[in-house]
Formats: sequence, C-alpha cells, structure tokens
Amino acid sequence: MQTMQFKPYGGLAQLGPVATPIPTPGSRQILVEVAASSVNPIDWKLRGGVLRWVVGLAGFPATPCFDFAGAVKAIGAEVVDFKPGDRVFGMSPLKTQGAAAEYLALDAAYAAPVPAALDDRAAAGLPLAGMTALQALRDQGGLQAGQRALIIGAAGGVGHYAMQIAKALGAEVTGVCSTRNIELVRSLGADEVVDYTQGEPAASKPGFDVILDTVMNRPFGTWRPLLAEAGVYVSLLAKPGSWLQARTLPLYSRQRLRFTAVQPNRADLVYLAGLAQQGQLRTVIDSVYPLAELAAALGQSRTGRARGKVIVAMKAG
Repeated sequence: MQTMQFKPYGGLAQLGPVATPIPTPGSRQILVEVAASSVNPIDWKLRGGVLRWVVGLAGFPATPCFDFAGAVKAIGAEVVDFKPGDRVFGMSPLKTQGAAAEYLALDAAYAAPVPAALDDRAAAGLPLAGMTALQALRDQGGLQAGQRALIIGAAGGVGHYAMQIAKALGAEVTGVCSTRNIELVRSLGADEVVDYTQGEPAASKPGFDVILDTVMNRPFGTWRPLLAEAGVYVSLLAKPGSWLQARTLPLYSRQRLRFTAVQPNRADLVYLAGLAQQGQLRTVIDSVYPLAELAAALGQSRTGRARGKVIVAMKAG
C-alpha cells in the first residue's frame, strides 16, 4: 500500500511516499481502507520537532494525519462492534502511526459509525478537531446551557466546530475572526462576531463563562478582563509561564486557566456523529488534496489561514 512518511525530524522536505505492507489487525483491532483523512496543526508540529516530547514514543519513520474515515475491511477476533463493510471514522492515538495511508489498523475503541449525514471527507475532518472542541468546552470549561462562550479562532479547524458545539450545548456564542470570515462564523450560529482586525478584541462585552482560545497568539492577560467572575479560560497549548499562572490563579480569584489535550474515544465520536445527524454540526472544508500532495496540504495548514478543515483524499472525485 502507499503510505506517506516522515523519515527524521525536519520540515516538509522529509515527507515522502513509501510502499509498506497492508497491516494485519490485532485481536481488538479493525483494518480500515482509508477513504479520507485530514490535516491538523499537530501533524507538522510533531514531525518538525516542535512537540518532540509527544512523538518520542512513536519513532521514525512516522506516518502523519490521525483522522480517518473509510470502510472496515477486516476485524480482529475480539471485535464485536464492527463488521467488514461498515463505514467508520475516528482518530488514531497521537503516539501511534497516522492515517496518511491507504489502510490503517487500530483499536476498535477509537472508531465509530459514520453518520449518514456526512460523506467520508466531511467525516474525516471531524474526529481530532471535533473532540478537542467538545472536551475543551464541556470537560475543561464546564459549559452549560444559558452561559456565554467566546471562541477565539472561530473559523479554524477546532474553532468552527467549537462554535457549533457551544450552540448545541445551549450557550450564547461569540466568535473572534478576521473580516473575511465574518459571514462564515455567522453561518455557524454566532450570536455575535468580533473582527480582530478592527481593534482590540478585549473591547467585546465582558462576562464570558468560557473562553476557548484556539489561536494562542495573545497572553492570558489579554482575555482575562472578558471572563465572568467564575469564568474559565481554556487554551489548546500551555505556553511558558502559563502553568504557573494556572496554579496560582485560584489563590486570589474564582477564575480558572485550563489546558486541553484531546483524548480519543468512541463515546465522544458517537456524540459528535449524533450532532451531525441532527444537522447541528457540519464540517467546513477549506481544500482537498490527494495523498501524494500531503506536503502541500500540511503547508496550507501551516499558513494559519485555512477556513475549517484541510482534507486528504485517497481517491479523486
């Protein structure tokens, strides 16, 4: 089968096609014929060495792209939830090989049925970014119906799902984006849109119960005045000094600073699939690249200007 792999740490020049054997699923695994995958910033951050502490156990050569959607081709002896022919989507754990390949074997616990409302490309965009948004808002932020949420980076991969998930949870949602993305963010259900190119976002109305920062280009102090008295600021990545802030903040404030790291699991995939089936969650596709052009797909992600998800398709059409 064709697989795209990074040889050592380095830039996109280290990525290339490799012919590898089709894997044999273990007793608790399924073998998926991958129809589509998607790119997330962690793909190029891991393999570039930015997050070397995460990828260390995976080693090289390394296959990127942890999202997948496709059809089950074979199952392990202990698998009872799937059968060959089932359409599935999911996320391979970060310390394993990714899905930038024609076939993928992984534990069945990291897959779920694709909802009928989504095609393979839309389903492939959802797992990592969707679960990140859900776990950040629901688990770290404790977002509840009737509360106010601010999503920074509302048109991005995680952000555009977060907008929709926050609405599904019953929150009043404000999105922060650039001028060109205002209409997109409104279409995702925004009650208010803040254009960061027109001045300081901190000029927005304060009192947010949860702030989800998917961009992380401004310090916590920029956003803290917008938090409610017991509000929670959730960041996708801890920066130097932020761990100390998170530990000391409870000593003098009811506000909280938290971080989220996605934990792939079937229950959250099923929850997201349910939202999609009900018409409450959709994937915005920025662009689609064939597997052979994965480096270009990763490059598009690195620009930081992708609207929604960058998809990698195994077949044209």
